[in-house]
Amino acid sequence: MVSIFDIFKIGIGPSSSHTVGPMRAAAAFLSHLEAHQKLVRTTRIKTELFGSLALTGRGHATDGAIILGLAGEDPETVHPDKIPQILEKIANEHRILLLGNHNIRFVQDDDLLFNVDERLPFHSNAMRFSAEDAMGNELDALTYYSIGGGFVISEHERESATPPDGSETCPPFPFRTADELLEIGRKNRLSIAEIVLENEKIHRQEDAIFRKLNIISNTMDDCTERGCRMEGILPGSLHLKRRAPQLYRDLLDSREKALRDPLTMLDWVSLWAMATSEENAAGGRVVTAPTNGAAGVIPAVLRYCKSFHATTDEHPIYNFLMTAGAIGALYKLNASISGAEVGCQGEVGVACSMAAAGLTAALGGSNEQIENAAEIGMEHNLGLTCDPVNGLVQIPCIERNAMGAVKAINASRLALRGDGKHVVSLDKVIKTMLQTGADMQTKYKETSEGGLAVNVVEC
Repeated sequence: MVSIFDIFKIGIGPSSSHTVGPMRAAAAFLSHLEAHQKLVRTTRIKTELFGSLALTGRGHATDGAIILGLAGEDPETVHPDKIPQILEKIANEHRILLLGNHNIRFVQDDDLLFNVDERLPFHSNAMRFSAEDAMGNELDALTYYSIGGGFVISEHERESATPPDGSETCPPFPFRTADELLEIGRKNRLSIAEIVLENEKIHRQEDAIFRKLNIISNTMDDCTERGCRMEGILPGSLHLKRRAPQLYRDLLDSREKALRDPLTMLDWVSLWAMATSEENAAGGRVVTAPTNGAAGVIPAVLRYCKSFHATTDEHPIYNFLMTAGAIGALYKLNASISGAEVGCQGEVGVACSMAAAGLTAALGGSNEQIENAAEIGMEHNLGLTCDPVNGLVQIPCIERNAMGAVKAINASRLALRGDGKHVVSLDKVIKTMLQTGADMQTKYKETSEGGLAVNVVEC
């Protein structure tokens, strides 16, 4: 089972696959060394990045994430404002405390390598860690893959096809497809959110589930609000100015005009999506939903639901997030949420599909209408490429989040106007998305070697 808390994870920007995943992989390798009594003998850690991690890693802060992970930092708890000082200290001293307690020499140019001409077969987001002793002998080495949304698996886990902990508890309502999910709902007279809740109870108590959902929702809101306030230039070579604060002021100053323009609410949705995405681009704390590159879509649509709809639902936030998480799990199980694997259809496209489903649930839609909304959200994102300019999660990513949020709202409205019956099923569109990603040329999958990335001339 893919938990909704695997889909919604708190981390730092700008990328779940290039920042959050590598940070976790670095820490996992050190934990592996410690468990096998090899960490104390380690005098050098070498990291090699391959494929998309190598090609866009610098723009996605992968190098800094690796160093933070080696230093024992966690993406959920590290304070974004302290990251520059941590990295500067390591760079100046050429020393790093592995897991915060084992001091070794570390020179980034020698110990962290970007193999831009090499791609490992299984996944484009690959990294290899190796440990050496004082004589230069290799003590151990492991390859990890960052497969999207902060998920990381080792080569051993991939080959054995078993869960990382070696076990799996069966939920009361297991499902792998949307058709199975709908059938469970019909047979047991349960909403999708209710099915998810029962499944999540195998891991934690109901009140703990709701507390965790509140933390997720509050983190989304905090990120959006910070993005609306923070002025300045985003990090990186594009020197892109934050647009959200000015848009926020403009909307506050034109409230009377808003009364005459019913589409102003969409301006607010775009603002919230862009504010969150700008915070992500700046390396702030965000919720992967399902990835950092698409982190602005669901917070914007959820905020739209809370701001512009007086729902009869007692728990609209819970139903929104649990339903959206179930849809995200279907993509994770049957396709991909990695831009490096299937393009941005796997990031903003999946986020749009999830948000459309979550909104439909919160507004009282049936399971069939929810499935329809999710299908519409993806069907019209099929083929969406991932082509970040200069390898930064900024252009076209920030505006693309705003477009994805607006599209999700429209998908939900279309589904709620129908009865849930439609020609293309969600399962079929997920299968099509995976096939489209496989057919997509590699240069359009988070490599910055095609699309806008090569056609936009730097000023």
